[in-house]
Amino acid sequence: MRKVILLSACCALSLQVSAQISWPQITSQTKPWARWWWQGSAVNEKDLTGNMQLYHNAGLGGLELTPIYGAKGSESQFIQYLSPAWVDKLVYTLKEGKRLGLGIDMSNASGWPFGGPWIGDADAAKDVVVKTYALHAGEQLKDTVQYIQQPLVTAEGAVPTIETLVDPIGNTKNLQALALVQVKFKKPLPLQVLMAYGDTGQSIDITNKVDATGKLNWTAPAGNWNLYAVFMGWHGKMVERASPGAEGFAIDHFSEAAIKTYLNHFSEAFKGRDLSGIRAFFNDSYEVDDARGQANFTPQIFDEFKKRRGYDLREHLPQLFAKTPTEDDLRVLCDYRETISDLMLYNFTLPWHSWANARGALIRNQPHGSPANILDLYSASDIPETEGKDPLRFRFATSAAHVSGKKLVSSESATWLNEHFLSSISDVKQAIDKYLLGGVNHIFYHGISYSPQSAQWPGWLFYAAVHFVPNDPTWRDFSALNQYIARCQSFLQLGKADNKVLLYYPIFDSYSEAGKALLKHYDNMLPEFKGTGFEATATTMLNSGYGFDYISDKQIANLDGTVGQLNVADQHYQTIILSDIHYLPLATFNKLVQLATAGAQVIIYKNIPVDVPGLANLDSNRKSFKTLLAKLNFTDAGNNIKKAVIGKGAFLLGDDVDQLLAFAAIKRESLTDQGLQFTRRQYDKGYYYFLVNNSKNKVDEWVPLGVKANAVVLFDPMFKQSGLAKLRHNVNGYPEIYLQLLPGESRILQTTSQPVKGNNFAYYQYTGKSAAIKGMWAVKFLEGGPVLPAEVHQTNLTSWTAFDGDDVKRFSGTASYSITFTKPAYHASAWELNLGEVHETAEVYLNGKKLAVLIGPNYQLLIPAGLLKQVNQLEVRVSNLMVNRIIDMDKRNIPYRIFYNTNFPAHFKEDRGTDGLFNASGWELKPSGLMGPVKLEPLKYLNP
Repeated sequence: MRKVILLSACCALSLQVSAQISWPQITSQTKPWARWWWQGSAVNEKDLTGNMQLYHNAGLGGLELTPIYGAKGSESQFIQYLSPAWVDKLVYTLKEGKRLGLGIDMSNASGWPFGGPWIGDADAAKDVVVKTYALHAGEQLKDTVQYIQQPLVTAEGAVPTIETLVDPIGNTKNLQALALVQVKFKKPLPLQVLMAYGDTGQSIDITNKVDATGKLNWTAPAGNWNLYAVFMGWHGKMVERASPGAEGFAIDHFSEAAIKTYLNHFSEAFKGRDLSGIRAFFNDSYEVDDARGQANFTPQIFDEFKKRRGYDLREHLPQLFAKTPTEDDLRVLCDYRETISDLMLYNFTLPWHSWANARGALIRNQPHGSPANILDLYSASDIPETEGKDPLRFRFATSAAHVSGKKLVSSESATWLNEHFLSSISDVKQAIDKYLLGGVNHIFYHGISYSPQSAQWPGWLFYAAVHFVPNDPTWRDFSALNQYIARCQSFLQLGKADNKVLLYYPIFDSYSEAGKALLKHYDNMLPEFKGTGFEATATTMLNSGYGFDYISDKQIANLDGTVGQLNVADQHYQTIILSDIHYLPLATFNKLVQLATAGAQVIIYKNIPVDVPGLANLDSNRKSFKTLLAKLNFTDAGNNIKKAVIGKGAFLLGDDVDQLLAFAAIKRESLTDQGLQFTRRQYDKGYYYFLVNNSKNKVDEWVPLGVKANAVVLFDPMFKQSGLAKLRHNVNGYPEIYLQLLPGESRILQTTSQPVKGNNFAYYQYTGKSAAIKGMWAVKFLEGGPVLPAEVHQTNLTSWTAFDGDDVKRFSGTASYSITFTKPAYHASAWELNLGEVHETAEVYLNGKKLAVLIGPNYQLLIPAGLLKQVNQLEVRVSNLMVNRIIDMDKRNIPYRIFYNTNFPAHFKEDRGTDGLFNASGWELKPSGLMGPVKLEPLKYLNP
């Protein structure tokens, strides 16, 4: 028995029978959005309107405008970033967006990270250089206290010599063509501090003893002395993928003065303009340190450190820069890293947030990759944004949104799913499902390039696949994916997340490990948390069906505890887990004890925390920490679990996450045992589930739910059908629903505590032998290129690349497959049409009526018996990918890689040509068209 797709008349009937079964409203916000690349900002009003109309027609809800490098040959159309002419085009775009119902976000940078030619040495990213000297009693330093920064140039293409560049870098000509990545000019670095450390523990600040020539006018007192000179260098990171007029140095992300200088340039450019149509300003992921070295210093670091950590860092430089650090050395390093994290939050993220909010806009932020506690940076964002493919990575953004009361979580979606031109809409759909399962509810494609009508095929493209462009043949069916996402998000933007477990983010364990550099960068489990209890606990809970969120120390401070519950931002959790951690801040431990005393349950996986992190107030903090530990009197509670009752709550200790959660009475969703994955949200009358069958097997069975319900409505978001699910209750009063899902299919469940009247969801089972649709297929090429091949007739379906002639082998476009067939001589309630193998999307017509668009991974649909005549005409319009035409262009050296800066690199090194760029000339042709076998399966309707 299995579920198939019920179309047209049945769907309309379900909406007429009962108003209680209805889909949420589709808005521009529930539709997917896309990053919109303005290459060279070479835009004009006619093509802006033309592009935006196509996006609107395809079902997009909004765009994020991001200017980047330009296309060669269009230099005369380049518009300087933030110039009056550029702002004119922005104003026009906002006007058109309002007319078309397209929301508009704007990157607060051209390319990434924040930076530009107006960022001088004072505000550019900094690094630290340390020189050490040794003196004995009575000696004076003979060396000059000086450090000369050596020149460095890296670029995306040919690397120019430093002599051809001008300081300041904005005065260098032809920066678009140079595509600089990092530039350091030869220059003396300013001395920040010179400290002398004696062998009996003394430390003396002798910075003011150094004259303008670098001579130290100081005689060493009695004893042996080590001198530490700290110089401030310029990291040299340039803005990546900058558009014309935006090439320059990246800002110092730890300096409030730097972000103010940076944003003031926007304020001046926007002065007197109505930009109220901008919904949000965007910041891409922190990618400063993907160059040589780290941006790890800021001029105010010593003052900031003393203010935030309570002691003078200058007295501990040997510990901070120790090559083989002791435990106390690592405590100083931990405090340095925590201070940098604070500066990312208070000196960058929050001032940027205030600037945007003052202009009536939100911020959408990708803080991952930062040398900071990214949970806190996500929380400070109006719309946290994630990216990638790892579901545990997504949870950093979604968790922060949940515990800080944010309604939207976005994702940079489908970046580099595969090599150029190889990702299908089916691939994208499956990638999007993972984001939705991870708690994302605001999809952004990555991305769409503005392309003028005059551009030769395939048009202007961004270097990172997937290419969502109108010249791709599957664009004609792109709207089917967008409608699917909009229907899913119309539910997932309602209510609130319903996760029951908080997992403590053990950032101080990581801060307290040496690592390979002064700072660490935080993105997902890799590399800092690989193999840790944190990773093990998260993985176990994900696989076992527990809904959970990560939580930071700052976020824990906002928790309110009652008996059996932890509350924050209208979210209600049942427990918090400390996962085999070593260091726990005193304030956090004290808060957890308070929460337990009020009735909360705190789970400790494996080992009890043993110490506080950092050096500040270490003795008093340790004493208080031990006092709190002494309150935890663990006794055997059975099942290999120990329990320490404290107040109305308790701490639980054990080595098995599943056992601990079960002991704490945390109910899991056991549907994960059947190959299903889920996310769950709560609304006033029940719960919404988004379910996906991520197994390789059909689900055709009863599926248990982890919440109580009197009724469950099933929604198929791909084909917009709905109805009451078959429902029964187990002995514990929990519901089980009957579910039929093919691999890769999804459903939305709406549970309710109230009875619901309405139509039943349609279930079917196979009732006879399949009937192959055989005969002569007419294959007519409808649109695409480079030329339309001649019509072909065939009885055996094959890839059209196997047809005779060269035109069909290089063809990328759409072909119509049509055939006449007789209705099978079986009695059936309905028929399943199975197209078999399809490359890549299919529009299905029966007797002249469009039934559905199928985008994969399954190409099956249901045809009600009444739609079949005795003799029928079946037409399937199949669109392939751009790739075969690209292969031909590469073989014939037809240029389409025409871009400055990053001019179309390959995702995989084996796909590089002799010039180092992507080249498909050695590829085999990719299958295209309808390959079948096509068959009809008789179905029997199953009454509930």
